[in-house]
Amino acid sequence: MPVTTKLPRPRPPLTPMQGRTARLIPTQTSHAPALYDAFARDTDGRNWTYLPYGPFATEADFTTWMEATCQGDDPLFHTVCTAEGTPVGLATFLRIDPGAGVIEVGHIHFSPLMQGSAVSTEAMYLMMKRVFDELGYRRYEWKCDALNAPSCAAAERLGFTYEGTFRQATTYKGRNRDTAWFSILDSEWPHLKTAFKAWLAPENFDENGRQRQSLTDLR
Repeated sequence: MPVTTKLPRPRPPLTPMQGRTARLIPTQTSHAPALYDAFARDTDGRNWTYLPYGPFATEADFTTWMEATCQGDDPLFHTVCTAEGTPVGLATFLRIDPGAGVIEVGHIHFSPLMQGSAVSTEAMYLMMKRVFDELGYRRYEWKCDALNAPSCAAAERLGFTYEGTFRQATTYKGRNRDTAWFSILDSEWPHLKTAFKAWLAPENFDENGRQRQSLTDLR
């Protein structure tokens, strides 16, 4: 099949992504205190299980990690903030391939302050919107440990298609990782975008903030 997309595509810019409930900004070490406090609400450190780093015993250790890891252009870290500007999570663009028009989302670490909230879904929507609408990429990837059932379920809820599992793909923290692959293609984005916009609309939530229709149903 001939490629009709003009390649290479631009690299992601260092500009904010603004939504109604969420705002993403390039990560700065000044975000470390608020992020450390947000992640510390995960008192048993369970949310760090499938990440190759963490948990961190002190804010100083976390800041040192951020200084060493979060300032590059691939992975390109973004801090997820609430509408009020409070840092509550991290996510990145990585394995950025402008020549092929392919980009991955990863290093997703949502604190208990945002898990299961509209903020987390809108953050993912804003990143997709940048990839497809603003930058014109052909393919958006999500990869995770095949044992990470919540991550696999999140990918499918967000509209990613499961493509298979790469066995013994890598190791981390002394463990094997079989990597599950998911993707969204540019041809699939218009339909997904419509579903996201309907789900995120204020009228889809009741007075207690509970959804009226699920994103899966709207898809």
